[in-house]
Amino acid sequence: MKEITDYQNKKVLVLGLAKSGLHAALLLHRLGALVTVNDHAPLEKSPEAQELVKAGIRVISGSHPLALLDEDFAVMVKNPGIPYWNPMVKRAQEIGLPIITEPELAYEVLDGELIGITGSNGKTTTTTLINLMLNQDQPATKAYVAGNIGVPATEVAEKIKPGQTMVTELSSFQLLGVTQLRPHIAVLTNIYEAHLDYHGNRHNYVEAKMHLIQNQTAADYFVVNWDSDEWQQLSQRTKGQVVPFSRQGLSHDGSYVDDGQIYFRGEKICPTSIIKIPGQHNVENALAAVAVAKLKGVSNAAIVKVLETFAGVKHRIQFVEEWQGRRFYNDSKATNIEATTVALQSFDQPIVLIAGGLDRGFTFEALVPLIKQHVRAMVVYGETADLMIDAGQQAGLSVIKKEADLVAATKTATALSEPNEIVLLSPAAASWDQFKTFEDRGDLFIKTVNTITGETEESEK
Repeated sequence: MKEITDYQNKKVLVLGLAKSGLHAALLLHRLGALVTVNDHAPLEKSPEAQELVKAGIRVISGSHPLALLDEDFAVMVKNPGIPYWNPMVKRAQEIGLPIITEPELAYEVLDGELIGITGSNGKTTTTTLINLMLNQDQPATKAYVAGNIGVPATEVAEKIKPGQTMVTELSSFQLLGVTQLRPHIAVLTNIYEAHLDYHGNRHNYVEAKMHLIQNQTAADYFVVNWDSDEWQQLSQRTKGQVVPFSRQGLSHDGSYVDDGQIYFRGEKICPTSIIKIPGQHNVENALAAVAVAKLKGVSNAAIVKVLETFAGVKHRIQFVEEWQGRRFYNDSKATNIEATTVALQSFDQPIVLIAGGLDRGFTFEALVPLIKQHVRAMVVYGETADLMIDAGQQAGLSVIKKEADLVAATKTATALSEPNEIVLLSPAAASWDQFKTFEDRGDLFIKTVNTITGETEESEK
């Protein structure tokens, strides 16, 4: 970790806790800052806040008092999930208080190389693949994952040594609060329409994503999906070297597919058939990872080893169990229509789809052709249940069931399924109507599947 003095004896406000706020506050404290943490949760209900108090850090819990901003803070480190229309954040902007997010702080102390990955879909899988490839045959230049993947960047940056790499998944929420962050290799998996309730419109969402490359120089690289005119145009914004990846083979200047084989700049790497995780979207994720790995000098043997053994990231079209000829998949991370589109296209077998969640004001007509093509039955629940029913009816589905919650929906979907079919949780909506996180939703699905299949097996003994 770089030993910096920028925060020595300066008053810093950390707004919002969770893992990122906790580790940002602890890092700032070690850097000599006069840290104040403000979180809406009561102190007695926040283990993170209690830990900070024990460390001698000032914590104000239970509300966000605007009067707190009358103190002479030098900077605010904002939890990415807190929107910019939050009264505390708006007031900070009005008085000219600089606002950053935790990855920016992590970058300031990072003493190694940064690889940054963003996109609407595929970020976590691509981040994981890159990390595995870099570590497969280069232990001397060890890589660590961080960021939106669930590991705070500030926690990881502290242990990175010169010559090592931090492979960081970055959300649009996090990228809005970066000013100096500069990845040596930036990756854009794709951009669709997502998080418009946070960003206001698609333009703002895209602009947030493009903060990833705003500080790149000619010595850096931008690995970008080349299979859309829009994404090709976005590549022109970087001052770095553009390295395309293309499942459609639209460019041979980076990684691409030709006749079922993955190539990098004309060099054959491996057949796409060795990729263990299903779906064409995962071919794209693999191509992005291959491009980064080749730029970093990873051997083809190491790349192949990872692609043929990596079974997928939890909650991203995650295989759960095979039971009586049925295969259960957990795609709880599908919090938008585009992600569910990807999931439905990943299987050739008929699907019993479990969908539904937070109503963000969207309808689901875009799913109708895919439902018609891939789904035999659908079980819906949550705030968007009726909207999903409308989409199913437009697709001509004859089997659509509505349940009160995920447990009931999983049981019904299992009962409706037949041998050689897929039971797929791919909600096409956020989890916050009934769950704290999509991870909680996916974990409950897995637990319910295991309970159903276990009980059935016991009854058959």
